[in-house]
This record gives sequence, C-alpha cells and structure tokens, in this order.
Amino acid sequence: MFGHSSQHSVEHAFAGFNARQREGLMLVNRRGMLKAGVAGVAGLTLPELLRQRSEAAQSGKPIGSGKSLVLLWMAGGPSQIDTWDSKPNRPFNNRGPFGVTQTKLPGVVICEHLPKQAAMLDKFTIIRSVDARGSNHEPNKVFQTANLTAEPRVNREAELYPAIGSMIAKHHGPNHTAMPPYVSFMRSRSHLAFAGYLGKEYDPFIANQATRLPVYDLVGKDTGTRTDANLFSMPTGLNEPRVHTRQSLLLQFDQLRRDLDQGGSMEALDSYSQQAASLLLGGRAQKAFDIDAEAPEVRAKYGNHLWCQQALIARRLVEAGASFVTLDLSYHTASGTWDTHGDNIPPYGGISKGLGPLLPLFDHLITTFVNDLDERGLLDNTLVIAMGEFGRTPNMGTQDSTDGRNHWTDVMSMCLAGGGLKHGQVIGASEPDGGHIAARPVTPGDLAATIYRHFGLPLDLTYNDQRGRPRYAIENGAPIHELF
Repeated sequence: MFGHSSQHSVEHAFAGFNARQREGLMLVNRRGMLKAGVAGVAGLTLPELLRQRSEAAQSGKPIGSGKSLVLLWMAGGPSQIDTWDSKPNRPFNNRGPFGVTQTKLPGVVICEHLPKQAAMLDKFTIIRSVDARGSNHEPNKVFQTANLTAEPRVNREAELYPAIGSMIAKHHGPNHTAMPPYVSFMRSRSHLAFAGYLGKEYDPFIANQATRLPVYDLVGKDTGTRTDANLFSMPTGLNEPRVHTRQSLLLQFDQLRRDLDQGGSMEALDSYSQQAASLLLGGRAQKAFDIDAEAPEVRAKYGNHLWCQQALIARRLVEAGASFVTLDLSYHTASGTWDTHGDNIPPYGGISKGLGPLLPLFDHLITTFVNDLDERGLLDNTLVIAMGEFGRTPNMGTQDSTDGRNHWTDVMSMCLAGGGLKHGQVIGASEPDGGHIAARPVTPGDLAATIYRHFGLPLDLTYNDQRGRPRYAIENGAPIHELF
C-alpha cells in the first residue's frame, strides 16, 4: 500500500500536487513545503481516494480497507512515571510509590502494577516522548483532532475542528455498510471530539444505550443495575413497513424546510434516519452489541467490570465492520478518573489510592483485548492505542497533597499494539526525572498521520471551515517511521 516502486521513471501518486511549484508571492511557503513533505510519505492523493471510493461504490465492492482502530481513552491524564516511564533510581518524591517489573524486552522496565503487559511487551510499542503542549481536558480535543489550537477555553472555533474518528468516518467509512463507522462509549461529552465542520452525520455513534452493561457511579462503584439497551427496540405497533413509511413521510416534510437549514442539520437528520433504519432492521449491529451472545468462556476471560465488557463489545464491533471505536475509560463525568491530583482531592485520589487500583484493571483489560484480537486474526488489521490528554508532574505533592501529581503537558507516555505495525520497542525518551522530552518528540500531528496511514488514507486530507476555505487535517505531522 505504501511501498516504493523500483521503476523510478513511473509517475508517482503526488505528481498532481505540484509540490515544488511556487504559490502566491512567497518564494518558499508553508503550503508548498507541506505538500513536498506529504508527497514523500503517503501513497494516495485525496482526488485519487475519492475516485477509488466512487468506483468501488458503483461496482458494489467494499469501500473500507478492513482496517480499524480502538482508542482506549484514559480520561484525566495518566502519570507517565507511574505507568510506562518508571524512574526507579530517582528520589521517592519523583519516582513515586510504585516499584517496577522487568518486561519481555531486555533492559526495559515498567510499573509493577502492569505485569501482564510487561510479560507480552513484544506485542506493544511504548512511546515515552509524546509532546502534549497545548492539550487540556474538559473538553479533550487536541489529541483527538490533531489540532494544537483545539482548546475551546481559549479558542471558540476549537469545538468545530473534526475528530480523527470523524475524518475516518467520512473518508474511509465502515468496513461493512450495515455498521456505524465511528462508535464511542461516552462517559461525558467533554471527553470526546466530534465532527464539527464535517457535519453532524460524522459524529460518533454513542453506544451507551445499545447494549446491556453494568452501571457504575462516579467513583467506580458498581450500582448493581444495568443499562436498558433499548436503542434497537421498536415501539409497540411499529414494524418494518411502518418504519419505511415514516421515513418517506419525514423525507418529504424535511424537503419543505431544507432551505431554512443553515448548519447541515437536515442533511444530518436524513443521514441519521437512514442509519437508524439500517441499524434497526439490518440486524448486524444489534448482534454486534449483544454481549449476551458472546461465548460464556470469552465473557469470563474479560470479566464483569464495565470497562472490560466495553472492550469485549469493541472487539465485536470491529469484527462486525466498525472502523473506529473509542472507550471513554472514566467513571467520573468531569475531568476524568485518571486525573490523580491527590488522595485529599476526591473523587480521583492520588497516585497510591487513585491510580493504584486502576492499573491492575487496565493491565487486565488491554492484555485480554490484544490477545483476543490476536487469537481471532484481527490484530494485524486493528490498531490499539491507549493514552490520555497529557502527563503529570515529575514530582508529587500538588494542591496541598503529598502524593498527587498535577497536569503536565511537556511530556507524556502512550502505548500502541496491533495494526500490522512493528512492535516490541520503546520510542523516544524523557529526561532522567521524567519531566521533559530528551529524545524523539512525537506530536499530535505525528499520531494522526500514523492513524491515517494505517487506514490507507492520504495525508493531504482537508475539510472546509465556515467560510468554505479548505484546512489540512494534518499540520506539522508525519507517520511515526519506527512503526512502519
């Protein structure tokens, strides 16, 4: 897909980009440089992508690539030092209360509370040099959009920058037409990025009421109740013919007031109606969300915890044809459960009492999920990413707490698995105290470029803003070359 031809005389895919051609009055401008850089790392232009999708649709061939992604969103910002970038030889106030465990990679250690991941780290890549400057939470936009200015607290336009998942929904689509392309289990709207300028039809399909799952309170206690899973239920007396009849009447009525629409809401409503009917009547999505249909031994392997059951549903979704699935790993609806400021700051706690109980649970979730994907032959096509919105301070003791860590955007860690990429490695490094990047910075743009390349999409993707001006989805980013 992204290989190099030995026939150098053959015109490359970016010939129409005119990357060396000057634009405007600048001798060398930013756009020309961007085009020249993009030409060397992607294998497909946007016009070519659209042509291929059109031809596939007309011939009845699948449009999706078979590739998918599952984002384990650790809302709140997990501490890099207390997870994947341990500093065992530093003073206690810096290294934290946890010990380390040797991993399957010689000389590489991670937190002692991640022993399962340590034992199979050859299937993972850890990145210890992620640049999170500009990122914030409530809402969590920068890494989910790859736009460094996606901070709604200081930029009113930030809410309109499209999520990477929404770009995948538009330009890649689902791997099966009866499935929603972008799905999310959402604890809080402020934890997700939405479609923005792309239009509401590319917002995530919110899955919370599509399946029966345990209900947890804000501090992670199982309430003993389960969601109703009533999203696919037809009201009494409503059958398939009546659904289609109602669709037809709605379409005719909506046509009368379409000229009043200024924000794409009517088009989105049409799309929602079509998707809802397809999901309701087609059966494929219903089966994917039906966790009770899963083999008992597999359900037992994942366990009864809410997040683990959501991970099982995520596997069922990508198996059925969804392309991009996000799990909002948070109990709390505010900044997020991984926001461990200190044990005297409820409800999140600090490193020992707040982060401590989360790590064994996360360790079980991610290793069970990756192993399950592998056993089912899905791992090579499914990229798994686990991350939050930033790291945490190198020293403990914030906000009158002895064991909390505050927000820290200078460096954070993340991990990846699957996707047919090269794993069993650590990329980048932080300074000895874990407070700054020492080598190989990785930016939100780099992460987005890696995701688009995984899906076989061009890196010159654009979207139009409110004035109809095209904007690049990736700026100042390139695929993480160590993974390919």
